[in-house]
This record gives sequence, structure tokens and C-alpha cells, in this order.
Amino acid sequence: MPKITVQPAGKSYEYTVGKTLLEILLAEKIFVDNPCNGKGVCGKCRVKVLEGNIPAICETERKLLKTEELEAGIRLSCLVRPEDDLEIELLGKERKHEVLTTGYIPDFTFDCDIEKRVIEIHKPTLSDQTPWEDQIKEQLRMDNISFPALQSATFAPGQVTVVLHNGEVIQVEEGDTSDSLYGGAIYIGTTTVVCALIDMHTGKELANASMINAQKHFGLDVLTRITYELEHPLDGVEKLRGAIVESINDMIQDICGQAGVLKEQIYEITVGANCTMMHMLLGIDATPIGRAPYAPMFVKSKDIPADSIGIHAAKGARLYCLPSVSAYIGADIVAGAYVCELEKEKGNVLFIDIGTNGEIVLSSHGKLLCCSCAAGPALEGMNISSGMRAAEGAIEDVEITEEGVKLKVIGDEPPIGVCGSGILAVVKELLKSGLVRKDGAFIKKDKLEETDYRYPMLQLDGRKREFIMTESPEKLLITQGDVRQVQLAKGAILSGFIALLNKAGIQM
Repeated sequence: MPKITVQPAGKSYEYTVGKTLLEILLAEKIFVDNPCNGKGVCGKCRVKVLEGNIPAICETERKLLKTEELEAGIRLSCLVRPEDDLEIELLGKERKHEVLTTGYIPDFTFDCDIEKRVIEIHKPTLSDQTPWEDQIKEQLRMDNISFPALQSATFAPGQVTVVLHNGEVIQVEEGDTSDSLYGGAIYIGTTTVVCALIDMHTGKELANASMINAQKHFGLDVLTRITYELEHPLDGVEKLRGAIVESINDMIQDICGQAGVLKEQIYEITVGANCTMMHMLLGIDATPIGRAPYAPMFVKSKDIPADSIGIHAAKGARLYCLPSVSAYIGADIVAGAYVCELEKEKGNVLFIDIGTNGEIVLSSHGKLLCCSCAAGPALEGMNISSGMRAAEGAIEDVEITEEGVKLKVIGDEPPIGVCGSGILAVVKELLKSGLVRKDGAFIKKDKLEETDYRYPMLQLDGRKREFIMTESPEKLLITQGDVRQVQLAKGAILSGFIALLNKAGIQM
């Protein structure tokens, strides 16, 4: 079989002819940035071919790669199907991302579904052979104990701790373990995942962990991941489920290590996520969400055994998934509206979740109306010529001054791209400085005097005008297409505002 040698690590991998270079690398768990999941539209899965014969450059590559990149042997891995031995160099590395793990927590009445009760089990004798199950039922005044709870019970006579979920026994533990009662709270976003460890006695957060959603390898946005399911009917759903469950298990290990808690002491896990992510977590076909009439398989809450989808916690641990409203109004915005108590607001309040899919809730004197709008991926850094996620090296703020362009970069690293907050900042500055008109078009460079501080900030690519954010370590540009992407996102969000206001009879 032919081999691919990957630099700078120098490792070689055998591969099957017929697959794209991107598919081969991802199968070996080698990081390649591929926001569009190999559709040949984002131009981000670049690699440098050092040795070996590969197919000729296609028209799409000529469109997405610069001439100097093509001359240097750079190709798009999703469009290359190698057939012989090949040596390549990876051009990007997986970078640390900044993920928000804190937020607003209101005062609330703590009402835990999980409880522990300590009872005494006596040793059976010839004169008293009362089974352990009957002893537990008698002391707890219960009619029945589930078979899985008995199946997991291994204890000697003496004190035992019975773990109950809504009055049902889910586990029986040897000794008095009543002090150890923990839960997990998880947010699954399309881009990021956050997990917190909660003391179920007090409601206090003890630790948290975050990571980029591992489903990124199947595409950065929900529609690309849904497309993956459509194109892989045999194993697409299972692969997406496996990716997010593995991430959750890794984070559970992380938070338990931080707090000195065993994962076997986590008895309940609550998840908030958009409707598509909830389907993919539970291993349920999400393809109906991606096509008309966009009817999801379910929207109601789910209360299931955590191990039924592969989450590692206590025996009998429960997984509670918050309810959604519809295909594009998910449990994440439901949780936000609930926490903010929008139904108690006296005036008119807009609550907004801006992402690829923008969700907006209007509270008009406590009456809630909600809609979603296709804001597009621009604010996640996708579809932007130099766009990237909010990782180390991403430009997150920009200021245009007479002394030049000032950049704020995540991690104080050399800039390699611009994230969502950065693209908003630079468009604001382009408008403020007059380099872009109110209609979103760049001004003509020949309208500026060469002595104008803005003159060297604009360049021409043929007839196209572009703004130079930085030329070091590589030239990063904002193009007319980038500005249009921000305009599309703004227009979508504004249309959501207007639709809700019209429905509520509120004048702008």
C-alpha cells in the first residue's frame, strides 16, 4: 500500500487509494483545519507537498489559493486524491481556544432530583432470611426496586447508601457515602463545549472544563454536519455521537481531577444545546432538521440513563436533556430565557444568542416571542478570507489610527487570522475611518492623497479593493466579500428583530 509521510513529525501512514488527502489525515487523527468538511469552498485545509506525484491543480484550487502558494507546492487536501507515496508538510497546528466558562447565575431555590439515604442491612440467618431487596424496600417504604439497581449492588451487611432519582433507586453503595453527591452541567454549542462539576448538596460549582466541539472534524456548522449524516448513512450518526460523547467523558475526567472527585460519584448530568446538537448527542438522526419542512425528531426533554449513550459516570447516573422549541430554537436559548426570568420583565426586552443560527427572544411585558435567523458563519470566523475561530493568534480587536493599524491578538501571539469579534471590530473601524462607505463598499484608492495615512492601508487586486490589517508574519486582508458577509449577518439579525416587533405590535 502507498504511504504518506507527514512533516514535521516525520511519521508515515499507509492509505487506501481513492480517498482524499483530507480524509486520510483525519482518519489518522491528524489535525487539518477544514471548516467546510471537505466541500472545497473554505480554502483552509492547506498542506504543502514536498515529494510525490499528485493530480494536477484543479480550477477550485486556482480560485482559492494565491499564485505564490501554488508555486510553493501548497494544495487543498480535500481536493487531492493521492495514488503514490507522498511527503507533505502540515501548515497549521491545533491551537488553544478561549472558551467562556462563567456566566450569570441568579438566586434560585435548590431542589435536587438526586438524594442519598443511609440504611442498615442485617446479615441473613436461618431464622431470618429476608432478602436484601426486601430489607431496602421495607426501610424506604417502596414497592419496587429497579433491576439495574440490584444488578450493580455489591455490598456486605451493615450500612449501605441508597441513591434515589425522583424516588426511584438507581444505585446501592456499600457504607455511608452520603457526603459524596455530585452532578454535571454541560453546554454543547456547535463550536464549543463546557462542563461544570456541581456539589448537589449546595449547588456550588466546584470545577469546570471546556474544549472545542470534537465534531469540528465533520464541519464547523450544523448544516455541514447534517450533510455528513446524509452522505454517510451507515455510520454518520454514530460517528457524530461518538465524537461528542468522547469529549464529554474527557471533560468529566478533567473536572473530577480538579476537584478530587471520582466520576462514579456523579449521579446526574444536565445538558443544554441547540436542537441539532441534542440530536447528535443522543445518536438520533438530525437530517430532517436540514431539509424542508425542518421538523426535528423530538423537541421535548429527555431523562435517560447516562450510560445508554456511553457517558461514564456513576452506575445508574441520569442524563437530563433540556427541551427545545423547534428545529432552530433550541434548549440553549430556552435555558437562557429561563435563567434571565424573561417572563417576569415588565417592559420590552430582547434576548439574543448570536451565532451561525441567531436566536432571538422578545419579552413584551412578560409575553415571550421567539424566532431564529440564519446569521451565517461570518461571526464564527468562517467565510471570511482570513477568518478563524477565537484561538491563539486570532485578531480580536482592531483600531485604525494615523500611526497605523493597531491589533489585539488572542494569547499575544503573532496574528494568523481574524475571529468573529475581530471582523466586527475591523468593519466598525473601516466605517469610522471612512475607508468603507455606509453602503459597505470600499472607497476608491485614487480618491485618497498619497500623503493620507489611510493610503497605504488599501491595495488593489485587479479591480478589487482590499484593506491590509497586517503584513507580518503574513499578509492578512479584509476584502469586499468579507464586508458583505458581515452585512448579511447584520441583515439577518435585524430581520429577526423586525419580525418579532411586528408580531408583538411594537413600533420601531
